Amino acid sequence: MARASAAMIGAATIGATADAPAQEARMAFRAGRYDGQTAGLAPGYLQGNLAILPGDLALDFARYCQRNPKPCPLVGVSDSGDPMLRTLGADIDIRTDVPRYNVYRNGELADQPGDILDLWRDDFVAFVLGCSFSFEQALLDEGVPLRHIETGATVAVYVTDIATTPAGPFRGPMVVSMRPLVPADAIKAVEVTSRFPAAHGAPVHLGDPAAIGIADLSRPDWGDAPDIRAGEMPVFWACGVTPQVAIRAARPSICITHKPGSMLITDLASTQASNQPGRAPVVGADQGAAGGPG
Repeated sequence: MARASAAMIGAATIGATADAPAQEARMAFRAGRYDGQTAGLAPGYLQGNLAILPGDLALDFARYCQRNPKPCPLVGVSDSGDPMLRTLGADIDIRTDVPRYNVYRNGELADQPGDILDLWRDDFVAFVLGCSFSFEQALLDEGVPLRHIETGATVAVYVTDIATTPAGPFRGPMVVSMRPLVPADAIKAVEVTSRFPAAHGAPVHLGDPAAIGIADLSRPDWGDAPDIRAGEMPVFWACGVTPQVAIRAARPSICITHKPGSMLITDLASTQASNQPGRAPVVGADQGAAGGPG
């Protein structure tokens, strides 16, 4: 079956009416009925970036995440060779439950398949990192408009000149996502997102993009060119595409990630990425908390 994109299936129809919207969305991905971006799907559920690596690189990558918790907030890790992520939801099979994947070989993008059943290996370890899509419902609830959701676009993502802390072969610049906001909404967004450290937390920069090495906002490295209107300022959050840049620099023989914008949707409430009193913390990993946030 041909996989449908966001242009072919309205995103609002995926996970919008089911009793278990996150699981319904994953079943749509697994069945090949949707391969688009996931912003706005299953609102209120924690979304995650994906990185799958051979076991001999897993510890170094966990260290990289631990040393760079802002762009790489680790929320789940699989057991070696096991594609099921039981701490993140019911029946999550990481081989099929992401809309579309990037497959890198020796640091170069080689394929973008709809599933990785034929690529899975007994030594693979899957890492799931918090995603800024998880705090977007909180922003909307506070009256902060998000144009990429309003228009069905993919949020603009840029490589900066902010260096991350290396670990083993993993190193490189921080990647950021950008949302244009009027100043009053930008202040509110800082207040809201600072409560979500497992989803990148507060912005890393507001205003002049050149100050963090971005030359042209109209040409994002990933996602759609933003529509920035009069009176708005760019607001930048650390982004979970950062590990993909580090992985490309490390040049492993194989690595599998999500296609930027097409996330894993977990069964955890997005509030579990929050540090609000009374909220449960995001689980560290299927195999323990090694390499977790902070």
